[in-house]
Amino acid sequence: MTGTVRSVCCDALVIGSGAGGSTAALELAGAGREVRVLEEGPRVSQEWITRASPAENLRLLYRQGGLLPIHGAPTIPFGEGRCVGGTTVVNGGLFWRPPERLLEDWASAGVDGFRAHHLAPHLAEAERRLGVVDQRPGPGNRDSVLLARAADRLGWRWAPARRVVRGCRHANRCVTGCPTGAKQSMLVSYLPAAERLGAVVEPDTRVLRLEHDGTRVTAVHALRDGRRLRYLPRTVFLAAGPIGSALLLRRSGIGGHGPGRVIAFHVNFRTVARFGEPVRATEGTIFTAQLQEFADQGVRVMPANLTPGSLAAALAAHPAGTIDRMLAQLDRVAVYTTQVSVRGTTRLLPVPGLGAVLRHRLTTGDRDLLRSAFRHTAELLLEAGAVELLPPGPAGLTTPAETDDFALHGRPERWDLISVHAMASCRMGPSALGGVCDNQGRPYGFLNLRLCDASVLPGATGVSPQETVMGFSHLITSRYLEQSAGGT
Repeated sequence: MTGTVRSVCCDALVIGSGAGGSTAALELAGAGREVRVLEEGPRVSQEWITRASPAENLRLLYRQGGLLPIHGAPTIPFGEGRCVGGTTVVNGGLFWRPPERLLEDWASAGVDGFRAHHLAPHLAEAERRLGVVDQRPGPGNRDSVLLARAADRLGWRWAPARRVVRGCRHANRCVTGCPTGAKQSMLVSYLPAAERLGAVVEPDTRVLRLEHDGTRVTAVHALRDGRRLRYLPRTVFLAAGPIGSALLLRRSGIGGHGPGRVIAFHVNFRTVARFGEPVRATEGTIFTAQLQEFADQGVRVMPANLTPGSLAAALAAHPAGTIDRMLAQLDRVAVYTTQVSVRGTTRLLPVPGLGAVLRHRLTTGDRDLLRSAFRHTAELLLEAGAVELLPPGPAGLTTPAETDDFALHGRPERWDLISVHAMASCRMGPSALGGVCDNQGRPYGFLNLRLCDASVLPGATGVSPQETVMGFSHLITSRYLEQSAGGT
């Protein structure tokens, strides 16, 4: 590390280039502000994503190769993007509006100004820019067709997926980077638009600390290629992700022990279904139908993408012979993911020299909910024609009685769970109720620092959070621009 510190003056500094940071950058640049966007990860071209293997992209585009552990029973891998465009580069492109009832609940808890009518124009603008579509199940997505038909026969509600794609070619590689550029991640949409308006994106730049006087951030210290940098911004928009934003505030002595003390999250489990007829799920794409019958319980079921590698990963808890048998019948196999909004939380524990450790604790109610979610998933898939189910534990199930027994006696603390949605680590809300930020996204006491990523959400969304994050970021940034134009 060199001893020389380079100072950079700027108007608006955005830390993080995912859904929240890119939204803020585009709005600020569109208002004529001088904008710099700092991203810890690399900038990867669309050509690289197309050319590289899924394994190469997994290692490059995810934080810790997608294996950031949340310790507990069980240990849950957490997947988060670490590249220009953030997690939007490696997610499924789902784009759901936040449920109106959820926004009303948040307002009742002291987070007013973000009700459905406040967010509506900002959500509509994001949908217009990205081209959100209802991607209905069709001939190339038979796993989704089977789900939808089974739901209809059971009288259960389902919906076509709302996704931000333009000309999806069913490459079936959404979660390791779309190889065709059809998915409208921030890498191919908002960030290029912001750059055309003058924004500067600086990849491979790790922010170390926010220097402040207790009310204003006066300098941002960062590191790039072994060189120390000091940014001197007029205002800062923090969007380093639910883990990164909380950790940076803690390192900087902002918010006391509040940032990262409680993190809301969703967990997913996968159920492998073998059918008696060809499904050819490898030819489809992710999430083209979603079961919503149990959404009010925090449970949603949808097809996942299928490759030989992802199938082997989904069966990691099963014997090698089972994996070989399923791979040999790949054209008759589909994988379904069940998303569960749990009430147990994760906690961030800073560790000097190591960054942070994440720990979670499932409640008794969460374990009951996970078992109930599996029962619903199994009923749906057996109705869809599955002749064998491999649940998130070492068992093979072929009858309703077997699935009911697994749901009744299964131990979720031993299941193969994953998470890709963490939120509310620096939640907006009254400080007396554990809130870290006010209704402007500012940590209490600060004037020129605003959070605008998933960390600032008041709680778990229950749906894929990208559109909610972008709506909040758009509104927070718009209010800042209105206030600064008025001299406040």
